[in-house]
Amino acid sequence: MLNLSQNGCSVWVASSTKLALTPTAVALGKFDGVHLGHQKVIQPVLQSVGNEEGWGDGEKLPENSPQKPTYSTVVTFHPHPHEFFTGQPRALLTPLDEKVQQLRSLGVEQLVLLPFDKELSALSPEEFVERILVQQLQCQRISVGQDFCFGQKRTGTAQDLQILAAKYKIPVTIVPIQTDTNDLPANGKSVNNTSSEDHRISTSLIRQTLQEGDIQRATRLLGRPYTLTGLVIPGQHLGKTIGFPTANLQLPKDKFLPRQGVYAVRVIILSETSDTPPTQNLGVMNIGNRPTVNGTDSSVEVHLLNWSADLYGKNLVVQLVKFLRPEQKFPSLEALKSQIQLDCTVAREILSTEC
Repeated sequence: MLNLSQNGCSVWVASSTKLALTPTAVALGKFDGVHLGHQKVIQPVLQSVGNEEGWGDGEKLPENSPQKPTYSTVVTFHPHPHEFFTGQPRALLTPLDEKVQQLRSLGVEQLVLLPFDKELSALSPEEFVERILVQQLQCQRISVGQDFCFGQKRTGTAQDLQILAAKYKIPVTIVPIQTDTNDLPANGKSVNNTSSEDHRISTSLIRQTLQEGDIQRATRLLGRPYTLTGLVIPGQHLGKTIGFPTANLQLPKDKFLPRQGVYAVRVIILSETSDTPPTQNLGVMNIGNRPTVNGTDSSVEVHLLNWSADLYGKNLVVQLVKFLRPEQKFPSLEALKSQIQLDCTVAREILSTEC
């Protein structure tokens, strides 16, 4: 169990229901990305919390406490069900640390990671409700998305959950699917006559937009910039030799990477102590194999536009603002240098107009 704290705010992270703080108000789902649709599912749980003064450092109140709080809780699965069924590792929009950060910013008090294994996947919808939600988590309220499925072979629907939970007098909020209507006319039809259903906000759509380099749309679907958070580690120092030193980022192994190429980015340099504020800067980022210098391994490198100090060992949060161009191989280092100079100029213009 982890108790991750920052600036006095905490999210209690439990690796099983046995370690969870109870009773709970539960939002159920995978929540990879914690996008705008996920946030709508979480909102009813926050509204139902009766613990207005918070719960301090995560200590359970005595069982005989006259005012035992209800903990706003997100319940998800680990590993991701797709990984369990396919046996293949799945890259995530929000690996665990990032997910915790996003949930904390929303006001969630607890994250429970249900171990997704053969035993859990074999539970019927009725068994899942009785054992997990009622007996183990002591649910007082539940919130799910309209397309939520659960139980063996995903046979249980959101409506089934509502009916099953009603037997235990637990109210279930079913949140309608959220859509990205930014490009839709008032009639709800897009230019190619597809309905707004094809614009539903989902993790898969965000992954697709990132793969296409459509950063503006990904930002809109997430409700915030897509970020890459990592530790600066030593690289090959090639950027420094041509006048553009870069910070080589070590990212979580399960972090989903967007399209290879060059990006205009905002960079937050995290401080090592809580009493020192983070530093913000503008930059250019490259994701790729560096073909001009015969690179073979994929890397993420960031050049800060107004920074000259050492960054080794520091943690950076890189916010993607706009995709500038695909990665390409140049005939010489001089040609590469000229292009990077141009990339920096374009990035400055873009970032100076962004809020």
